[in-house]
Amino acid sequence: MLHFTKIATVAALAGAVMVGAASAQTVLRSSDTHPDGYPTVEAVKHFGKLVEERTEGRYKVEVYHSAQLGQEADTIEQVRAGVIDLNRVSLGPWNGLIPETTVPSLPYVFRSVDHARKVMTGEIGEEILAAFEAHGVIGLAFYDGGARSFYNSKKPIMSKDDLAGMKFRVMQSDIFVDMVAALGATATPMPYGEVYSSIETGVIDGAENNFPSYDTAKHAEVAKHYALDEHLIVPEVFVMSKVSWDKLSDEDKAIFKQAARDSVEKQWELWDAQVAASRAKVEEGGSKITTPEKQPFIDAMGPVYEKHVTDPKLQDLVARIKAVE
Repeated sequence: MLHFTKIATVAALAGAVMVGAASAQTVLRSSDTHPDGYPTVEAVKHFGKLVEERTEGRYKVEVYHSAQLGQEADTIEQVRAGVIDLNRVSLGPWNGLIPETTVPSLPYVFRSVDHARKVMTGEIGEEILAAFEAHGVIGLAFYDGGARSFYNSKKPIMSKDDLAGMKFRVMQSDIFVDMVAALGATATPMPYGEVYSSIETGVIDGAENNFPSYDTAKHAEVAKHYALDEHLIVPEVFVMSKVSWDKLSDEDKAIFKQAARDSVEKQWELWDAQVAASRAKVEEGGSKITTPEKQPFIDAMGPVYEKHVTDPKLQDLVARIKAVE
Protein backbone atom coordinates (compact mmCIF):
# COMPACT_ATOMS: atom_id res chain seq x y z
CA MET A 1 0.00 0.00 0.00
CA LEU A 2 2.87 2.32 0.94
CA HIS A 3 4.60 1.43 -2.32
CA PHE A 4 1.46 2.30 -4.30
CA THR A 5 1.09 5.65 -2.44
CA LYS A 6 4.72 6.48 -3.21
CA ILE A 7 4.20 5.74 -6.93
CA ALA A 8 1.02 7.86 -6.95
CA THR A 9 2.87 10.75 -5.29
CA VAL A 10 5.73 10.55 -7.78
CA ALA A 11 3.21 10.46 -10.66
CA ALA A 12 1.38 13.48 -9.25
CA LEU A 13 4.63 15.39 -8.90
CA ALA A 14 5.62 14.51 -12.48
CA GLY A 15 2.22 15.68 -13.69
CA ALA A 16 2.61 18.96 -11.82
CA VAL A 17 6.04 19.50 -13.40
CA MET A 18 4.58 18.85 -16.85
CA VAL A 19 1.70 21.29 -16.23
CA GLY A 20 4.22 23.84 -14.96
CA ALA A 21 6.32 23.44 -18.10
CA ALA A 22 3.28 23.77 -20.33
CA SER A 23 2.16 26.95 -18.58
CA ALA A 24 5.66 28.50 -18.77
CA GLN A 25 4.84 29.89 -22.23
CA THR A 26 5.42 33.65 -22.51
CA VAL A 27 2.74 35.46 -24.52
CA LEU A 28 3.89 38.62 -26.29
CA ARG A 29 1.47 41.30 -27.51
CA SER A 30 2.02 42.91 -30.91
CA SER A 31 0.18 45.98 -32.22
CA ASP A 32 -0.82 47.00 -35.76
CA THR A 33 -3.24 49.72 -36.87
CA HIS A 34 -4.03 47.91 -40.14
CA PRO A 35 -7.04 45.55 -40.35
CA ASP A 36 -6.91 41.78 -40.02
CA GLY A 37 -5.68 40.19 -43.26
CA TYR A 38 -3.53 43.20 -44.22
CA PRO A 39 -0.03 42.15 -45.40
CA THR A 40 1.81 43.57 -42.36
CA VAL A 41 -0.64 41.91 -39.93
CA GLU A 42 -0.24 38.56 -41.68
CA ALA A 43 3.56 38.95 -41.77
CA VAL A 44 3.70 39.49 -38.00
CA LYS A 45 1.43 36.46 -37.51
CA HIS A 46 3.93 34.49 -39.64
CA PHE A 47 6.76 35.82 -37.46
CA GLY A 48 4.87 34.63 -34.38
CA LYS A 49 4.37 31.17 -35.85
CA LEU A 50 8.09 30.88 -36.61
CA VAL A 51 9.03 32.06 -33.11
CA GLU A 52 6.65 29.58 -31.49
CA GLU A 53 8.04 26.71 -33.59
CA ARG A 54 11.69 27.64 -33.12
CA THR A 55 11.42 28.17 -29.35
CA GLU A 56 9.43 24.91 -29.03
CA GLY A 57 6.39 26.76 -27.74
CA ARG A 58 8.15 28.84 -25.09
CA TYR A 59 6.99 32.05 -26.79
CA LYS A 60 3.68 32.93 -28.44
CA VAL A 61 2.82 36.17 -30.26
CA GLU A 62 -0.72 37.59 -30.20
CA VAL A 63 -1.33 40.21 -32.90
CA TYR A 64 -3.79 43.00 -32.01
CA HIS A 65 -4.78 44.46 -35.39
CA SER A 66 -7.13 47.36 -36.29
CA ALA A 67 -5.61 49.74 -33.70
CA GLN A 68 -7.01 47.67 -30.80
CA LEU A 69 -4.08 48.83 -28.64
CA GLY A 70 -4.20 52.43 -29.89
CA GLN A 71 -3.16 54.62 -32.81
CA GLU A 72 0.46 54.64 -33.94
CA ALA A 73 1.64 57.59 -31.80
CA ASP A 74 0.17 55.94 -28.68
CA THR A 75 1.59 52.50 -29.42
CA ILE A 76 5.07 53.93 -30.01
CA GLU A 77 5.08 55.26 -26.44
CA GLN A 78 3.68 51.97 -25.12
CA VAL A 79 6.31 49.85 -26.84
CA ARG A 80 9.10 52.14 -25.60
CA ALA A 81 7.73 51.76 -22.05
CA GLY A 82 7.44 47.97 -22.36
CA VAL A 83 3.63 47.95 -22.09
CA ILE A 84 3.44 46.47 -25.62
CA ASP A 85 6.08 43.90 -26.59
CA LEU A 86 6.05 44.26 -30.38
CA ASN A 87 4.80 46.89 -32.81
CA ARG A 88 4.43 47.34 -36.56
CA VAL A 89 4.38 51.04 -37.30
CA SER A 90 4.88 53.47 -40.18
CA LEU A 91 8.29 55.11 -40.41
CA GLY A 92 6.94 58.70 -40.45
CA PRO A 93 6.05 58.94 -36.73
CA TRP A 94 9.67 58.08 -35.84
CA ASN A 95 11.14 60.96 -37.89
CA GLY A 96 11.17 63.49 -35.04
CA LEU A 97 12.78 61.00 -32.66
CA ILE A 98 15.27 59.11 -34.85
CA PRO A 99 16.89 61.34 -37.54
CA GLU A 100 18.04 58.35 -39.62
CA THR A 101 14.40 57.43 -40.30
CA THR A 102 13.81 60.69 -42.21
CA VAL A 103 16.06 59.54 -45.06
CA PRO A 104 13.90 56.60 -46.29
CA SER A 105 10.93 58.99 -45.97
CA LEU A 106 12.36 61.40 -48.58
CA PRO A 107 10.82 61.69 -52.06
CA TYR A 108 12.65 59.76 -54.77
CA VAL A 109 15.42 58.57 -52.45
CA PHE A 110 14.56 55.13 -53.90
CA ARG A 111 14.47 54.55 -57.67
CA SER A 112 11.92 51.74 -57.42
CA VAL A 113 10.29 49.29 -55.02
CA ASP A 114 13.04 46.75 -55.79
CA HIS A 115 15.73 49.33 -54.98
CA ALA A 116 13.98 50.16 -51.68
CA ARG A 117 13.76 46.49 -50.73
CA LYS A 118 17.43 45.89 -51.51
CA VAL A 119 18.53 48.89 -49.44
CA MET A 120 16.29 48.24 -46.43
CA THR A 121 17.21 44.53 -46.15
CA GLY A 122 20.91 45.26 -46.60
CA GLU A 123 23.69 46.92 -44.63
CA ILE A 124 22.08 50.39 -44.71
CA GLY A 125 18.77 49.01 -43.43
CA GLU A 126 20.56 47.26 -40.55
CA GLU A 127 22.31 50.54 -39.70
CA ILE A 128 18.97 52.40 -39.53
CA LEU A 129 17.42 49.59 -37.44
CA ALA A 130 20.35 49.85 -35.01
CA ALA A 131 19.50 53.54 -34.40
CA PHE A 132 16.23 52.50 -32.71
CA GLU A 133 17.89 50.89 -29.68
CA ALA A 134 18.89 54.21 -28.08
CA HIS A 135 15.17 55.05 -27.98
CA GLY A 136 13.93 52.02 -26.07
CA VAL A 137 13.12 49.68 -28.95
CA ILE A 138 14.92 47.07 -31.02
CA GLY A 139 14.46 47.38 -34.78
CA LEU A 140 13.72 43.88 -36.09
CA ALA A 141 12.86 44.39 -39.76
CA PHE A 142 11.49 46.70 -42.43
CA TYR A 143 8.33 45.88 -44.38
CA ASP A 144 7.21 47.32 -47.72
CA GLY A 145 4.76 50.20 -47.24
CA GLY A 146 4.14 50.57 -50.98
CA ALA A 147 4.86 53.22 -53.59
CA ARG A 148 2.74 56.38 -53.41
CA SER A 149 1.66 58.20 -56.59
CA PHE A 150 -0.62 61.13 -57.47
CA TYR A 151 -4.24 60.72 -58.56
CA ASN A 152 -6.84 63.34 -59.45
CA SER A 153 -10.33 64.00 -60.79
CA LYS A 154 -9.41 66.54 -63.50
CA LYS A 155 -7.01 65.17 -66.13
CA PRO A 156 -4.36 62.57 -66.94
CA ILE A 157 -0.87 63.48 -65.68
CA MET A 158 1.49 62.90 -68.60
CA SER A 159 4.42 64.95 -67.25
CA LYS A 160 5.55 66.93 -64.20
CA ASP A 161 4.23 70.12 -65.79
CA ASP A 162 0.67 68.76 -65.69
CA LEU A 163 0.69 69.11 -61.89
CA ALA A 164 1.04 72.90 -62.07
CA GLY A 165 -1.71 74.72 -60.18
CA MET A 166 -3.42 71.54 -58.93
CA LYS A 167 -4.38 70.94 -55.29
CA PHE A 168 -3.47 67.62 -53.64
CA ARG A 169 -4.13 66.27 -50.18
CA VAL A 170 -1.01 65.14 -48.33
CA MET A 171 -0.29 63.78 -44.86
CA GLN A 172 0.68 66.42 -42.29
CA SER A 173 4.42 66.57 -43.02
CA ASP A 174 6.67 69.51 -43.92
CA ILE A 175 8.62 67.29 -46.30
CA PHE A 176 5.46 66.24 -48.19
CA VAL A 177 4.13 69.82 -48.35
CA ASP A 178 7.46 71.05 -49.74
CA MET A 179 7.62 68.13 -52.19
CA VAL A 180 4.26 69.06 -53.73
CA ALA A 181 5.21 72.74 -53.88
CA ALA A 182 8.46 71.84 -55.67
CA LEU A 183 6.35 70.15 -58.35
CA GLY A 184 4.34 73.33 -58.93
CA ALA A 185 1.19 72.15 -57.15
CA THR A 186 -0.44 73.10 -53.83
CA ALA A 187 -0.42 70.72 -50.86
CA THR A 188 -3.48 70.57 -48.61
CA PRO A 189 -2.91 68.56 -45.42
CA MET A 190 -6.15 66.98 -44.17
CA PRO A 191 -7.36 63.83 -42.38
CA TYR A 192 -7.52 60.73 -44.57
CA GLY A 193 -11.23 60.29 -43.91
CA GLU A 194 -12.05 63.65 -45.55
CA VAL A 195 -10.31 62.96 -48.87
CA TYR A 196 -13.21 61.29 -50.71
CA SER A 197 -15.74 64.09 -50.09
CA SER A 198 -13.11 66.79 -50.69
CA ILE A 199 -12.31 65.41 -54.15
CA GLU A 200 -16.00 64.87 -54.88
CA THR A 201 -16.90 68.48 -53.97
CA GLY A 202 -13.83 70.02 -55.66
CA VAL A 203 -12.15 71.27 -52.46
CA ILE A 204 -9.06 69.45 -53.74
CA ASP A 205 -8.24 68.00 -57.16
CA GLY A 206 -6.75 64.78 -55.84
CA ALA A 207 -4.43 63.04 -53.41
CA GLU A 208 -1.51 60.59 -53.40
CA ASN A 209 -1.26 57.03 -52.18
CA ASN A 210 -0.53 53.43 -53.19
CA PHE A 211 -2.90 51.24 -55.24
CA PRO A 212 -4.41 49.31 -52.27
CA SER A 213 -5.32 52.56 -50.46
CA TYR A 214 -6.59 54.21 -53.67
CA ASP A 215 -8.82 51.16 -54.10
CA THR A 216 -10.00 50.38 -50.55
CA ALA A 217 -10.72 54.03 -49.62
CA LYS A 218 -12.81 54.19 -52.84
CA HIS A 219 -10.91 57.27 -54.05
CA ALA A 220 -10.87 55.62 -57.49
CA GLU A 221 -14.59 56.37 -57.68
CA VAL A 222 -14.01 60.14 -57.64
CA ALA A 223 -10.47 60.47 -59.03
CA LYS A 224 -10.10 58.45 -62.22
CA HIS A 225 -6.60 59.62 -63.25
CA TYR A 226 -3.69 57.81 -61.55
CA ALA A 227 -0.11 58.83 -62.47
CA LEU A 228 2.50 56.21 -61.63
CA ASP A 229 5.24 58.61 -60.51
CA GLU A 230 6.10 56.68 -57.28
CA HIS A 231 7.37 59.78 -55.45
CA LEU A 232 7.40 58.12 -52.03
CA ILE A 233 8.37 54.54 -51.20
CA VAL A 234 8.35 54.73 -47.41
CA PRO A 235 9.07 51.49 -45.52
CA GLU A 236 7.22 50.36 -42.40
CA VAL A 237 9.15 49.08 -39.39
CA PHE A 238 8.65 46.12 -37.04
CA VAL A 239 10.11 46.73 -33.58
CA MET A 240 10.32 45.09 -30.17
CA SER A 241 10.37 46.79 -26.79
CA LYS A 242 13.89 46.80 -25.33
CA VAL A 243 12.29 45.91 -21.98
CA SER A 244 10.98 42.65 -23.52
CA TRP A 245 14.11 42.08 -25.64
CA ASP A 246 16.42 42.26 -22.62
CA LYS A 247 14.53 39.34 -21.03
CA LEU A 248 15.48 37.03 -23.94
CA SER A 249 18.51 34.74 -23.90
CA ASP A 250 21.13 35.34 -26.61
CA GLU A 251 19.88 32.21 -28.36
CA ASP A 252 16.29 33.46 -28.34
CA LYS A 253 17.37 36.91 -29.54
CA ALA A 254 18.92 35.24 -32.59
CA ILE A 255 15.69 33.27 -33.16
CA PHE A 256 13.55 36.43 -32.98
CA LYS A 257 15.86 38.35 -35.33
CA GLN A 258 15.87 35.55 -37.91
CA ALA A 259 12.10 35.03 -37.67
CA ALA A 260 11.59 38.76 -38.33
CA ARG A 261 13.87 38.59 -41.39
CA ASP A 262 12.02 35.50 -42.62
CA SER A 263 8.67 37.30 -42.24
CA VAL A 264 9.77 40.05 -44.66
CA GLU A 265 9.53 37.87 -47.77
CA LYS A 266 6.07 36.74 -46.65
CA GLN A 267 5.00 40.39 -46.36
CA TRP A 268 6.43 41.21 -49.81
CA GLU A 269 4.56 38.28 -51.37
CA LEU A 270 1.26 39.35 -49.78
CA TRP A 271 1.83 43.03 -50.59
CA ASP A 272 2.62 42.36 -54.26
CA ALA A 273 -0.55 40.27 -54.58
CA GLN A 274 -2.63 43.04 -52.98
CA VAL A 275 -1.14 45.73 -55.25
CA ALA A 276 -1.85 43.64 -58.36
CA ALA A 277 -5.42 42.92 -57.26
CA SER A 278 -6.15 46.56 -56.42
CA ARG A 279 -4.65 47.83 -59.67
CA ALA A 280 -6.75 45.36 -61.68
CA LYS A 281 -9.88 46.37 -59.77
CA VAL A 282 -9.47 50.14 -60.28
CA GLU A 283 -8.65 49.69 -63.97
CA GLU A 284 -11.78 47.58 -64.33
CA GLY A 285 -13.67 50.42 -62.66
CA GLY A 286 -12.50 52.89 -65.29
CA SER A 287 -9.36 54.44 -63.81
CA LYS A 288 -6.77 55.53 -66.37
CA ILE A 289 -3.14 54.94 -65.38
CA THR A 290 -0.34 57.01 -66.90
CA THR A 291 3.43 56.63 -66.46
CA PRO A 292 5.05 60.08 -66.66
CA GLU A 293 8.84 60.30 -67.01
CA LYS A 294 10.28 60.35 -63.48
CA GLN A 295 13.50 62.31 -64.05
CA PRO A 296 11.90 65.80 -64.15
CA PHE A 297 10.11 64.94 -60.85
CA ILE A 298 13.42 63.84 -59.33
CA ASP A 299 15.26 66.94 -60.60
CA ALA A 300 12.66 69.18 -58.92
CA MET A 301 13.47 67.75 -55.46
CA GLY A 302 16.73 69.71 -55.01
CA PRO A 303 15.21 72.41 -52.75
CA VAL A 304 13.45 69.77 -50.62
CA TYR A 305 16.72 67.97 -49.92
CA GLU A 306 18.58 71.24 -49.27
CA LYS A 307 16.00 72.25 -46.67
CA HIS A 308 15.44 68.91 -44.92
CA VAL A 309 18.79 67.10 -45.20
CA THR A 310 21.31 69.50 -43.61
CA ASP A 311 23.13 67.01 -41.34
CA PRO A 312 26.32 65.71 -43.07
CA LYS A 313 25.66 62.23 -41.64
CA LEU A 314 22.21 62.12 -43.24
CA GLN A 315 23.56 63.57 -46.51
CA ASP A 316 26.05 60.70 -46.56
CA LEU A 317 23.23 58.22 -45.92
CA VAL A 318 21.30 59.63 -48.90
CA ALA A 319 24.38 59.32 -51.14
CA ARG A 320 24.98 55.73 -50.04
CA ILE A 321 21.34 54.75 -50.68
CA LYS A 322 21.45 56.24 -54.16
CA ALA A 323 24.74 54.40 -54.86
CA VAL A 324 23.15 50.97 -54.21
CA GLU A 325 22.75 49.25 -57.57
